[in-house]
Amino acid sequence: MFRFRALLGGKLTVATLLLCALAGAPAQAQPARPNVLFIVADDLGFSDISPFGGSDIHTPNLQRLAEQGVTLTNFHTLPTCAPTRSVLLTGADNHLAGKGAQVITPDQQGHDGYEGHLNDRVVTLAEVLGKAGYRTYFSGKWHLGDEPEHAPFNRGFQESFALLPGGASHYADMRPLHPAEPVVYARNGKLVDSLPADFYSTRNYTDYLTDWLQRDAASDQPFFAYLAYTAPHDPLQAPEEYIRKYDGVYDEGYAKLRAARYERLKTLGVFADVPLPPWPELIAEWDSLPEPEKVLRRRDMQVYAAMIDYMDEQIGRVLDVLQQQGQLDNTLIVFLSDNGANGTPPKIYPAHTRAFHESFDNSLENRGAPGSFASQGPGWATASGGGLKLFKYFLYEGGIRTPAIVVLPGTHPSGVRSAAFTHVRDIVPTVLELAHVTHPAAQDASLAPLEGHSLVSLLTGRTDDTQPYEVGYELHGSRAFIQGQWKIVQSVIPTGTGQWQLFDLSSDPGEVNDLASEQPERLAEMQQAQARYEQANGVIYSPPGFISKAQRLSAIVLGLLAAAALVQMLLTGRRGNRVRMLGAALRTALAVALILEWRIGLFYALAALQVLDVLAALRGSRWIRAVFIGLLLLALLTLAWLLHSGLGLWLVLKDY
Repeated sequence: MFRFRALLGGKLTVATLLLCALAGAPAQAQPARPNVLFIVADDLGFSDISPFGGSDIHTPNLQRLAEQGVTLTNFHTLPTCAPTRSVLLTGADNHLAGKGAQVITPDQQGHDGYEGHLNDRVVTLAEVLGKAGYRTYFSGKWHLGDEPEHAPFNRGFQESFALLPGGASHYADMRPLHPAEPVVYARNGKLVDSLPADFYSTRNYTDYLTDWLQRDAASDQPFFAYLAYTAPHDPLQAPEEYIRKYDGVYDEGYAKLRAARYERLKTLGVFADVPLPPWPELIAEWDSLPEPEKVLRRRDMQVYAAMIDYMDEQIGRVLDVLQQQGQLDNTLIVFLSDNGANGTPPKIYPAHTRAFHESFDNSLENRGAPGSFASQGPGWATASGGGLKLFKYFLYEGGIRTPAIVVLPGTHPSGVRSAAFTHVRDIVPTVLELAHVTHPAAQDASLAPLEGHSLVSLLTGRTDDTQPYEVGYELHGSRAFIQGQWKIVQSVIPTGTGQWQLFDLSSDPGEVNDLASEQPERLAEMQQAQARYEQANGVIYSPPGFISKAQRLSAIVLGLLAAAALVQMLLTGRRGNRVRMLGAALRTALAVALILEWRIGLFYALAALQVLDVLAALRGSRWIRAVFIGLLLLALLTLAWLLHSGLGLWLVLKDY
């Protein structure tokens, strides 16, 4: 309580009393501001920690957080690292923040929202809290700008040690994910030339943060700390003694692990009591693998588990420091993964060629050690999803539904699970409400507004859900829109079909039953909502690399089919063959409709009409030529089907 005294001629004036009252009241009413701690795992699957069914991996500290806070079992991110991190730190859509794509195409370069780093239309949470009197710390993976001028030190973090690109060796050798993305570390905006000989990312990131916390223990300022691990991102690497802890744990393979975790998730009440979704057809079943490959894959999952185990241990170090300082109970803790597990092989990185990959020692004995480069692979990543569909890079639930735990400061509900739909964009508004800070976009229209809403009511038990909730997605050509329990997805060719799908997530979180044909009106309404989302956020639709090539090839093939049918329609019309003319007209219309939007039902109709046309040609005088042309067109139809079959996923997932 403040005491004010003012003397004027030996008497306290009325004016002074009023000033004192005005000055004193806000100070008494203002509650203590909490510390804020973000802990972000990198490519951690939905069921990889014990609060989410992963009891095979030792994660007692994350279990401790879950028992002290709220486990968000329906939390969503974006499907890749950088876009998620841009939303987490700004609360704005990634297309507004500068990370509209992780792989920026020539059509997107130079346009707002596709700068490749956080732009000036957004402010970071560190910038906002720093101006409000917070100490701000960053340690770990940044991935929001590869140049020092875009490093965390220049976006509001007063202390920082950052890996600027998306990943690297976890050891001191600083080997990159691929040659086109050099490894860059920065300490307070200045480049770091070399790392300590005993460097291991998870431990050293933790060291930096705990050192800062201990150095500033006497400060009366609250802190915002962002601890961004690169575990368990590839290359999979961990200390050997942690790897050995998991000898024999994964001998039975990834399908049985997936089934066991799914059962635990049902026991926890995360999933309803419905059958486990079938194993994905394009991912090799465990029993089909030769024994030498099984041996390597078991080792990979052991290393993956060891990385998570080690990360959990380091999280415990941070919690212990806060406990010792008496700050743990006044700290908002947010733990999450930036996307689902990574099931794609290293060749997905732009310049990770076979020759580069073979420069690593990936022998069984060296797997997980410095100089190795192994990945989790699609089988184990599917198991990590615990029954969700696919994994990182995809807009299905396995790519965007991730584990998240929030522990509120002070007295709060604990050991609670919430199935309400929540999103990474809700984190910044939640922090600002608890810190009693207003976002500057409220006064500055040039700044991107906050997209989400505060979860404080949900986390304190004042409300059971956050419905209605709507959120749109577009990344690298794939699209999705979630509206309450409903979700539409368009997965791009050649790894998907290109056809819009509709799912009821409340009863089908595994996205098995496509309801698009049963509810076309709902599908159309949500497609329109998704289109409005793209327009509002300045989306430039330009898929990268092989995706755009596949789309162009599909358009060319369907265009040729439409042109051929149009020519036939004109020729048969001149000859008076109305039946074949009508058939050609229908084929023209169907081919054009498929160019505009792929629908498998329309394709089957087009194929059936083409077969009928070939059969009809057998009755004509020039049947040999007609049949030859008809068969060529059927070959084009087969190519179109292959492009839209999703079989390209098999090629993408095939390792060197």
